[in-house]
Amino acid sequence: MLYPVVWKNNSVLLIDQTRLPNEYAVVEIHRSEDMAEAIRTMIVRGAPAIGVAAAYGIYLGAREIETSDRQEFLHRLEKVAQLLRSTRTTAVNLFWAIGRMMQTAYRSLGTIAEIKQILLETAQTINAEDIQTCQQIGDHGLEALPKTPEKLTILTHCNAGALATAGYGTALGVVRSAWREGRLTRVFADETRPRLQGAKLTAWECVQEGIPVRVITDNMAAHCMKQGFIDAVVVGADRIAANGDAANKIGTYGLAIVAKAHNIPFFVAAPISTIDVALAEGSQIPIEERHPVEIYQVGNTILTPSGVEFYNPAFDVTPADLITAIITENGAFAPGELIKSKLK
Repeated sequence: MLYPVVWKNNSVLLIDQTRLPNEYAVVEIHRSEDMAEAIRTMIVRGAPAIGVAAAYGIYLGAREIETSDRQEFLHRLEKVAQLLRSTRTTAVNLFWAIGRMMQTAYRSLGTIAEIKQILLETAQTINAEDIQTCQQIGDHGLEALPKTPEKLTILTHCNAGALATAGYGTALGVVRSAWREGRLTRVFADETRPRLQGAKLTAWECVQEGIPVRVITDNMAAHCMKQGFIDAVVVGADRIAANGDAANKIGTYGLAIVAKAHNIPFFVAAPISTIDVALAEGSQIPIEERHPVEIYQVGNTILTPSGVEFYNPAFDVTPADLITAIITENGAFAPGELIKSKLK
């Protein structure tokens, strides 16, 4: 099993996802500033993994603070939290994990050294909980998938696997559970322009585990559905509004539309922590825009002529009425029933 965020020897080890699939490398993080940069540059990515990394980032920041005054400590820790919050705007797990860590700091009694120790233990708990959550999502997803005598072919978009979580994955957690139970024929992975997480990361994960995977370009999905190649679509999410609208990697919305047109079930797999009950609907979800270099350049090759304009939103929002069910650690729910799942 892949674990992209690991606490070891008083530092955080991150799989450098910008180097995959050609090179497997690990980055060692000792400071909160370095963790913020790792999140910003997508060395670590995927909403749950970002949350776990940010939790450790809070602890690393706390460890750097040298004071015996509680108020001074909390004041300086807030600055660490602000730095980490500024790294990615859409992934709600980032804010959820930072919020949980900061609540722990404010509520903890004892010396500064004791508070720091509690913060480390809380980050480790968040890490362990996410692995368990993903395994539960995988098993609930297995129950939600179409019941057919034939094995299934699942299409996914971006990477919502072990690399995007603390381990096992959300959408790929469902894939892993289906493969384990002998219900999966293969995975179709959208390449996922512009950063190619499907081609680079999802395909890499599947190859590591011997799961048959076929990479297609994003604009081939409708054709593959029309040919009868796809039985279900399973994707992850970075933030889900209270009504079930779900933000995920750019291209997910279009995939949901073509799935609906071909009467193919479309599932979103995400932990309860991804639900943002403060937002009534998806139009309120902030959408991160990234540098246009991701569009106009691949490696050292420039793809576009000089003088063109660019628009590079990292996410889009899939309306709830296009989603068959949202799969959480508490079970699979129709989008309208989602709030009940959070209250379980």
